[in-house]
Amino acid sequence: MATLLYRLGRTAFRRRWLVTLLWAVLLGAVGLGAAKAPAASDDGTSFMPGIEAQKAFDLIGERFPGSAADGATARIVFVAPAGEKVTAAANRAAIDAFVKDAAAEPEVSGAVSPFAAKAVSEDASTAYATVNFKVEAGDLTDADKTALEKAIGQARDTGLTVEVGGTALAEQPAAGGSAEAIGIVLAAVVLLITFGSLAAAGLPLLTALIGVGVSMAAILALGSTFGLSLTTGTLATMLGLAVGIDYALFVVSRYREERAHGHAPREAAGLAVGTAGSAVVFAGLTVIIALAGLSVVGVPMLTKMGLCAAGAVVVAVLVALTLVPALLGMWPNAVLSRAARKRGRVNRSADNGGSRWAGFVLRRPVTVLVASVVGLGVLALPAAQLEMGMPGAESKPVSSTERRAYDALAEGFGAGFNGPLTVVADVKGVDDPKAAVARITEAIGDTEGVVSVSPAGLNPAGDAALFSVVPATGPNEEKTKDLVQTIRQERAGLERETGATFEVTGSTAMNIDIAQALQDALVPYLGVIVILALLLLLVVFRSLLVPVKAAFGFLLSVLAALGAVVAVFQWGWGAALLGVEQPGPIMSLMPIFLVGIVFGLAMDYEVFLVARMREAYVHGDSAPQAVVTGFRHSARVVVAAAVIMIAVFSGFMGAGEAMIKTIGFGLAVAVLFDAFVVRMALVPAVLALLGDRAWWLPKWLDRVLPRVDVEGAGLSTPQVPDAQRAPGTQEPARV
Repeated sequence: MATLLYRLGRTAFRRRWLVTLLWAVLLGAVGLGAAKAPAASDDGTSFMPGIEAQKAFDLIGERFPGSAADGATARIVFVAPAGEKVTAAANRAAIDAFVKDAAAEPEVSGAVSPFAAKAVSEDASTAYATVNFKVEAGDLTDADKTALEKAIGQARDTGLTVEVGGTALAEQPAAGGSAEAIGIVLAAVVLLITFGSLAAAGLPLLTALIGVGVSMAAILALGSTFGLSLTTGTLATMLGLAVGIDYALFVVSRYREERAHGHAPREAAGLAVGTAGSAVVFAGLTVIIALAGLSVVGVPMLTKMGLCAAGAVVVAVLVALTLVPALLGMWPNAVLSRAARKRGRVNRSADNGGSRWAGFVLRRPVTVLVASVVGLGVLALPAAQLEMGMPGAESKPVSSTERRAYDALAEGFGAGFNGPLTVVADVKGVDDPKAAVARITEAIGDTEGVVSVSPAGLNPAGDAALFSVVPATGPNEEKTKDLVQTIRQERAGLERETGATFEVTGSTAMNIDIAQALQDALVPYLGVIVILALLLLLVVFRSLLVPVKAAFGFLLSVLAALGAVVAVFQWGWGAALLGVEQPGPIMSLMPIFLVGIVFGLAMDYEVFLVARMREAYVHGDSAPQAVVTGFRHSARVVVAAAVIMIAVFSGFMGAGEAMIKTIGFGLAVAVLFDAFVVRMALVPAVLALLGDRAWWLPKWLDRVLPRVDVEGAGLSTPQVPDAQRAPGTQEPARV
């Protein structure tokens, strides 16, 4: 592996203009394809096949054609001025005028008056009207939205308080915007401090942006074919940028080191790609395994996001192995610091902060190990209280109209009104369908925790009925989850009694089922990626204990990160500092998301740091000295890489959407814990205690495993003529 990549690096350096041109052509080609490709939207009709709520949703679409359409909706909430009622003549006239104006718009399929739909609260202080559109929210034009906003404004001018819920006018989830740009700026500052050169700092940023550009353009170009969109590409952008900077950072750092040790530019590029590039390949593979493993969860959207992000990581690896050495060939000296250019070479054995820290840990391994494990263990304690759900309008800031509409409906109609359950009864083949449906609605209406049941409506074929159930509690409360299970437990008895069956769906039931299914899938998913990654690390490090240590450290960091997420977003500790106004359940996808991504990133740092220790050990250092050598050469760069990732992920914490904010925070703290506690403290402490046993491998297994030479032992080859020596040095280059 090292020899192959060494040759690739030298070739890219020598053929720099051709390599750069090929990447430019690729970027232009996929960019053109993205520009010409038709827009694609996420397929929301089958979020998670197999769960009851999804089966019921599909049954509704089959038996009630058109009722399960994904058209945008707007729920307009009217609140009368203090002391008045919405049924007063003036207020009623204003509401009717709004409904008439809204229904007249060409893209509106229907607008229902609250007085016709009996959507008025008992005290007549609140009412709501539902406006349905023919197209999805993403397909609404600015003219469509402006017309609706104009009608809302006219209703407000009459003195009514008017708020808007639903999807029609809701802001689409977006990344961190300006905050994300701040993250990139912080990454640039870290690179500048690390390298002391504008060119060296700018090169990783440039190549990472090129890689992300290729990845996102490819996603958009293939969007209509595979159902991809900007939403499924959010994770690809986040990870592509983070790992793209990091991978280029490691190659550039090794290139500078080899130049400082006296090698000619082309030789230094080959050695950098052969050594640091080997670590990039295997680190990238662990990330790809973790992301591709998301497909085993069974959520189509999650599968698409994982595969898109895995593709972005592949592009980042290829960029680091080819484009980075090509650009180094164009400016071979520009990436060197001014001090390095002046003194030419550095002392290989010079101590720095990394080696001094490693020496400290080697002197006190037990203390450092216990402190690391106990500290992360305490931070992980809140994870035991993890509650999963799908935060909705209640998690938005009170400054948003969606949140105010949610609160107004809860106050006027009860907490459960914002999370009604939809029940579809299958009465196909039943002798008296109406009687069967009546019995089912009666039984469900008598269930404790149910406030009301709407009249059931039979479909034209008379083989299915549909009705709504309003719980007494909010959509994310534990009592609502218990109610859904209770209703489903009544099914067997009612089926024996009536011959008909039913299923429960709706957004609340869907979220409950998704949370349970993801919780059940978490352990198998974790097992798949851990086993595959352990096998990969076994091949890379040719050791039994190092991969096990890596997995143990990952579990500590991911549990600590989950604990921090629960403490902030569920319990509300310091939530105001992040702009979280309403703590609540953690998004159902978040834990499995965090496990997959953090596992890949944790293995990144493991490979980068421990590969350098393995390299020193193979080249003759004792086990303790190999730890010091690894830290001397890699600690500063690993710290810089971690700070860059934290900066990039923190940028997503500036998003308005709680989902993206939670992901950004979770990933940032996970990298913080994994890089600075696990890899910088726990890893050297464990290796110090294990000594030579850390690198032990049974002889029979050593014969079976393929040799990938990630430590670059194969690059220690015969010397070459003086003509290939770096100018001004006595050290020969290697071929």
